[in-house]
Order: sequence, then C-alpha cells, then structure tokens
Amino acid sequence: MKKIFFHTLMILAGIPSFAQNADTTYKPVEFPDGYTSKIDVVYTRVGDWQGRIDLYLPPVKNGPSPVVINIHGGGWNKGVKESQTGFNTFFRMGFAVANMEYRLTGRATAPAAVEDTRCALLYLIKNAKELNIDVNRVVVMGGSAGGHLALMAGLLGNDHRFDVNCAGIENVKVAAIIDKYGITDVWDWGYGKNVTSKSAAAWLGSKATDREFAMSVSPINYVTKKSPPTFIVHGDADPTVPYQQSVDLHKKFVEAGVKTEFITIKGGLHGKFTKEQNSELNQSIAAFLKSVGIVN
Repeated sequence: MKKIFFHTLMILAGIPSFAQNADTTYKPVEFPDGYTSKIDVVYTRVGDWQGRIDLYLPPVKNGPSPVVINIHGGGWNKGVKESQTGFNTFFRMGFAVANMEYRLTGRATAPAAVEDTRCALLYLIKNAKELNIDVNRVVVMGGSAGGHLALMAGLLGNDHRFDVNCAGIENVKVAAIIDKYGITDVWDWGYGKNVTSKSAAAWLGSKATDREFAMSVSPINYVTKKSPPTFIVHGDADPTVPYQQSVDLHKKFVEAGVKTEFITIKGGLHGKFTKEQNSELNQSIAAFLKSVGIVN
C-alpha cells in the first residue's frame, strides 16, 4: 500500500474562525499499488475560496472506473477532508475515490455546502475522460452533515437550482447514494420534537426561521420514483441526528418504489460503531453496490 504525506494542519494567530483547518495531524490515506493520487485539486472557486478535492485513481489499464465521492460531516460547521481515510472497501472493488471539502458555516451559510457538493459532482463528470472514471457509476457518500450533502447531490439529479457556480453540465446521473446517519429534514433537526441542534439554525443563517427555505435544502423533499438507489445506515441510539429521520427517509424511498436498504445499528450512537459493526457495515455496502450493478 502506498501512502501520501501526513497532512499537518495548524490554525495560526489571526486566521478567522471559519478556517477549515485544525491543529491536527491525520493518518495518511493508504492506497493500493498501481493507484495514483492527485491531492488538493481545485474543483471550484467562489470569490477567494477554492474548493479542493483529493483523488485516488486506479490504473488506467483497468478501463474507466466507478468513483465514490466522499463527504465529511461536522454539522456543516467543522471538519476537514483529511480526517477521512478509510477507503479500503472501495479500493478493493476498484473504485476511484474523490474526497472533498466544502464551505463551512463560518464562511458561507446554506445553501453553500450544497452548491459545493454539486460542483464536485459536476467537476468529476466534466473531467471523466481525463480522470478515467465512468460517469454511469458515480456513487456519493457521506456521514452526518456529509450524509445530508450526499443525499442532496444525488437526489437533485438534473435539477440545477444549486448549480450556480458550475452550470453547463446536463445528463447528471448518480448511480447510488450511501447515507450514513445523515440529516434528512433540516427544519426538524433545528426545531423538531426529536433531537434538535443549533447547527441547523447556524447553517440556515439569515433564513434560520424560513421553513420553506429549510425544506428546499432537505433531502426528504426530493425523493421521486427516479431517485438513485440509496443505502442508509443509522444507529437507533443516535443522540445527535434523530434515528427517526432515516426511518422517514427510507419509508419515502419504499413508497416511491426506489431500491433502498436500511441498516439499523442496534444501540449505535452517532457514527460510533464497534469494529465488528463497521466490518459488517462495509460488507453490506459492498453487497448493495453489487446488487445495483455498479460493480461485479
């Protein structure tokens, strides 16, 4: 396995609070022999901000590869792509991996993170030939706020309302979505009867009390019979994002006739699963992707 260099990220005096870095050294991503990496590729620019993505690409000789876009969580207000390193399940299946960052709340409120995620998706489609990826086998995956963004990116399909910074790409197709305990109803997360979070109101910003706007950035309102196959996992003891949100989303997929699988982690907290549970989860994800024809 090859390694990329450690990412040492330091917040210096004078850098504003919206900086996306942390004073942490992260374990490098390990990838198989024959893979190549492209680190900090700029996929979009918004003002003085550059959206960056780390790419791990299989050997060209293998032909166009499926690709998974990975999106970190953190309530839209924290987190860095460098914290995401566990891609072995996908490497073993011959996937390219695109590990992305997006604008956090301190820099730009909703719908900025959705816009960025769509731009990353459209960047990969636009540059598919150069990157040797198969536009018909694009998977979007994330956990928590990243799960929300993965759902939004995939469920929007050819709805271009949030493509303001990367217009011009048609025939957008996501082959599957992997949603790990993601926020599916932003209004409910901020003001509902279940677990509520100040992160929702902060991300909504000046539109924190605008229910219609909150609905426009909530994945549960975009499910149709044409939605991509979607895999959902959620711990039923999650203290951060209500388990019921995934229950309700899964019900919507079933009612629409969309292929979906919902894995409940008994006693599972917010992404804090045991080693055995994570191993079984990865096997279930791989089986799901095979069942929908993305890999053999």
